[in-house]
Amino acid sequence: MLDFGVFSGMPRILLSVDLRPVQGHRFQPTGFPDLGAATYTMPQDQTEMLLVESAQSMANRLEMTAWDPVANDLVPAMKGLPYIWVSSSSGKFLTSSILEAHRLNSPYFLDSSDGAFLKRLKTELEAGQKGDEPEAVDLRQASGVIFRYDPNSLLHGLFLSGSKQLAGGRYRFVRLLSAFIEAENVNPVESGGVKNDRVNPSGDTRTGYGNVPFHRTEYVASKIRAHFAIDLSTLRGYGLGEPQENLLLGLALWKIRALLDGTLRLRTACDLIPERPGDIVFTEPSGLTLPSLGELSLQLPTMIEACGQFFAEPAITKLEWSSGEAKKLAGERMKKDDKDNAD
Repeated sequence: MLDFGVFSGMPRILLSVDLRPVQGHRFQPTGFPDLGAATYTMPQDQTEMLLVESAQSMANRLEMTAWDPVANDLVPAMKGLPYIWVSSSSGKFLTSSILEAHRLNSPYFLDSSDGAFLKRLKTELEAGQKGDEPEAVDLRQASGVIFRYDPNSLLHGLFLSGSKQLAGGRYRFVRLLSAFIEAENVNPVESGGVKNDRVNPSGDTRTGYGNVPFHRTEYVASKIRAHFAIDLSTLRGYGLGEPQENLLLGLALWKIRALLDGTLRLRTACDLIPERPGDIVFTEPSGLTLPSLGELSLQLPTMIEACGQFFAEPAITKLEWSSGEAKKLAGERMKKDDKDNAD
């Protein structure tokens, strides 16, 4: 078991893990619209570098380690944690704060149940504010509110924008856990293929017919490395208390281990595994080894239980998405169904 006391007084935790393709040497990096792969050259020695996976994408992948897509619920190790669960008017599961890109700032929460959750959030965020005079937002007080409804939103960062009712978008929580993957000494591997049309090879490709040749760029590298950082200074600055800080730290370490032990198939042609799966070491502080997923899973329930008094009651806040947008979407679907039936 890992004693969290070893991190006392430290500003951050850093881990770096060497990766390799599961098979062969080639891999496909993340791509960006109108840019393609993010390549760059180191100014010191002209080493060719490549961004394999961005911080935004890694945050999404770390979040998904907590979710069971079959049960539409948290994985067993995280049972008891609070989060937001949203259904349609018929009671069918739609989404959760674990799945939403903007976490608690999703319109599926703020625009649900006749705005009841938005009103509750506003009231609790503004607790202690005197009168109607504008004040600077109190992130220490607000962090406790966010922790109450979804600690994962606090861990992965949150920007309560888009709602003038929530301090005009001034509630900003940076990521406590961040990560990215980069490769060094990279070279492109150019290849391609063709989509064959067995019936009409010379057909109009604009309408989906015909043979379509395509170009493909993959890469090889002398080293692929994943980097993880946990911002302890910002975490302590929220003033949540030791049980809450330990839980957020425990969640961060569990997610890192779960991601590295699970599948790192980032894309069809980018399936990676750690070079040394059982030996994931800290670079800051040095000399520590990340405990196994089993060990961390045994610690989490005790940490969750210790924070029960700081969670919402009940822990899972269930909402119904029945906003104007939901009704509009339902109406459009009904019209489409009527048209299909008529046809």
